[in-house]
Amino acid sequence: MTEETVTTRVGGVPIVFGDDVNTDVIIPGRYLVSIDPKELAEHAFEPLGPEVQQRLRASDVVVAGRNFGCGSAREQAASCLLGAGIKAVVAASFSRVFFRNAINTGLIAVECPDAAAAVRDDSSIWVDYDTGVVEVDGQSFGFAPYPEGLKAILASGGLIPYLMRNKSEKAMP
Repeated sequence: MTEETVTTRVGGVPIVFGDDVNTDVIIPGRYLVSIDPKELAEHAFEPLGPEVQQRLRASDVVVAGRNFGCGSAREQAASCLLGAGIKAVVAASFSRVFFRNAINTGLIAVECPDAAAAVRDDSSIWVDYDTGVVEVDGQSFGFAPYPEGLKAILASGGLIPYLMRNKSEKAMP
């Protein structure tokens, strides 16, 4: 078996939101009949209008204030962001269910209030979940690095691929 190179540093152009962005805003309930991230992405942040949706598609990272992903426990709130090309979400804090759904779908979610406060619409932001650093316009902010189990899930592309990979490896002689 060959060893894979896993990139733990992602980032780029942010789209910035405030506090209490709920899952009904991230992906409205009427679209939950789909589980396809690309299809869901067409409706991500739809309640905020087409300008916000265009900015989302041009962004690499979502940045938000406190309580990002509050509301219902829909996994599609995380997967639609992946479908829109978002590589990470950095927030002052997360709804715990959204945070876990993000990890399970392979979306990097980092709680770093100082970094979230430093980001502007024209910033450049980079996240390294292995070392526990968020860089905003060249300034570094620390956060608790992910435990090995979460890193392994993200490296696999989410919980289902992680479980399938581990099942396959255990089945090999």
